[in-house]
Amino acid sequence: MGLPDRSLSRWFADEVQPHEPSLRSYLRAVFPSLPDIDDLVQESYARLLRAKETGRVTYAKAFLFTTARNAALDFFRRRKVVSIECVADPGALSVMEDRPDAAEAVNKQQELALLSEAVRDLPDRCRQVLTLRLLYGFSQKQIAAEMRISEHTVKAQLAKGMRRCADYFEARGVRTLRRPKVEDET
Repeated sequence: MGLPDRSLSRWFADEVQPHEPSLRSYLRAVFPSLPDIDDLVQESYARLLRAKETGRVTYAKAFLFTTARNAALDFFRRRKVVSIECVADPGALSVMEDRPDAAEAVNKQQELALLSEAVRDLPDRCRQVLTLRLLYGFSQKQIAAEMRISEHTVKAQLAKGMRRCADYFEARGVRTLRRPKVEDET
């Protein structure tokens, strides 16, 4: 599904480049030990453009930030690979913790709070169906039996709930990578 060069350039200029300052700030805050943010930003752009050409990019900003985060994590993974022969004093190696840093933890808390608000704003039946499915892991068949409604209604309520949650996020300036898909269970 390749876009013409001019169209791709315009898309990049309009949808991607305006986010570069905030992307750089994000990378500095979340990955302060990155040696070269410029290289990481360029790698992220390259990955984003390849994905755009295959039609996998719905929301440029979200895709860009996720791609940059993944590229940074790839960098740290590669850096952690050390030849045993090269290490004279294993005690001198620095160990990177796998725990999320403070910025990531706060971001996750904010995302959960927003999701919680979005779910609270759903109509009662829709909220119940979504909660049983996503929080408790009930199948569509189990939800139908529990709530005494048809499986078709369960599927419709799940789709409605996911759509409304995505709209809730977008109305508050939070872009999702893609609209969530409710999987069929038959």
